[in-house]
Amino acid sequence: MKHIKTRFPPSPTGMLHIGSLRTALFNYLFAKKQGGTFLLRIEDTDQERFVEGGIQNIIRTLDWAGMTPDEGPFLDDAGTLHEKGNAGPYIQSNRLDIYKEYVQKLLDAGHAYYAFDTGEELTAMRERQQLNKQPTRYERGTMQNQFSLSEEETQKRVAAGKYVVRLKVEREGETTFHDLIRGDITFKNSEIDDQILMKSDGFPTYHLAVVVDDHLMGITHISRGEEWLSSTPKHVLLYQMFGWDVPVFAHQPLLVNEQKQKLSKRHGDVSVEDFVEKGYLKEALINFVAFLGWNPGDEREIFTLAELEKEFDMSKMSKSAAVFNREKLDWDNKQYMMNMDLDELATRALPFFRHAGIIRKEEIDDPEELAQFKAAIDLERSRAHTLSELALSLGFIYSDELAYEPSLLIWKKDTQAGSKELLENTAAFLETVDDWSLASLEEKMKAWIEEHGYGVGNVLWPMRTALSGQKNSPGPFELAAVLGKEKSIARIKQGAQLL
Repeated sequence: MKHIKTRFPPSPTGMLHIGSLRTALFNYLFAKKQGGTFLLRIEDTDQERFVEGGIQNIIRTLDWAGMTPDEGPFLDDAGTLHEKGNAGPYIQSNRLDIYKEYVQKLLDAGHAYYAFDTGEELTAMRERQQLNKQPTRYERGTMQNQFSLSEEETQKRVAAGKYVVRLKVEREGETTFHDLIRGDITFKNSEIDDQILMKSDGFPTYHLAVVVDDHLMGITHISRGEEWLSSTPKHVLLYQMFGWDVPVFAHQPLLVNEQKQKLSKRHGDVSVEDFVEKGYLKEALINFVAFLGWNPGDEREIFTLAELEKEFDMSKMSKSAAVFNREKLDWDNKQYMMNMDLDELATRALPFFRHAGIIRKEEIDDPEELAQFKAAIDLERSRAHTLSELALSLGFIYSDELAYEPSLLIWKKDTQAGSKELLENTAAFLETVDDWSLASLEEKMKAWIEEHGYGVGNVLWPMRTALSGQKNSPGPFELAAVLGKEKSIARIKQGAQLL
């Protein structure tokens, strides 16, 4: 069986898009399921869109997600860029001589040609085609290229260096390829454009570079977004012109938002970094992204990355657009937060408490403070959806003084005077309690309430509100156990004073 090799070829144009993470994940999972190799290649031939630090961001994001490539660029502990693997270099701007060699082979074989049109001439051509309701593609017979110019004039212009190289598509016949998700797909050659292969700046276009690189790097399977489907026949033709085996293609379904619009920066957060900063766990984000176009074929909804590596099957990919449902992402994240080891969750949550200004320490070294921090997180983690939300929802635990409307303290079946008296009595009773554990607090307070014939809501509603300063919060016994005796009694007394 042929060794499986997939690749993830992002452009370093900024923070990694969530759709790019999906592309990386599906290629990674397919390779790992087959015992194959997963390669990272940086496609930076569009120098105008290059963003400084973009390569490093891509590498760090893949490492963060647990999808470290087997080949390609990587960062050492000092943050210096290196490469691993024998098929490199893996950054396209370092491969320009390779592309020039292969574009010359196409020229020599008559599969490509020189063109010299100005931007204005190309614009006029497209406008004319649109006006006449014709397909928008390069008109080889009427434009400025080696077919409409003499050999002498062609060589003169080539020597001047102001040219592009275009793919010469034979207009007769059809181009067919097999897609693992969509089956056999056929394009009429008459509909395939004479694509630019080499730009006037000496850099290859995506279409040439991707074919040359995938062949030389031994890529066997190409999984990418549906938007590249119309480019695939051009790539298949190039493989055939070079006499190379055509890899297997799988075009992932389009990624859309809830309004069925293509996911883009105009519609909110779309970079992986955005979701990390909002406190989504990497395990949840990976799990959520895996279901954007794929499912295991049963009712299971939560997977680890290792489980996905075993379960992933390209045949279970959907052809229909995948909807990026943020409510589902929140649900996934909540499941992971609820089930994560408490020590691990506390470690991951601490930076969000620091960012919100709730805790200012880099690390919590005091055992009692750490125990309280973990208890607070355990108290709220079944209610919050993200680490950021978790931190903000627990800010009241660490506040020196709570600000809230006194009317919140009054139980709906009580009066202001009644709630005030019960808060004062509650504080006095709690001062007599020695065992401040959750179980003891609950047992003793319920017995005290029953002994005095108080209404449960009349006591516990103002107590809970005084402890949290919020209309909605965890229960009073859980809050008191986390806050501790001294702070709990002080807050209950403060509540009584407000009334």
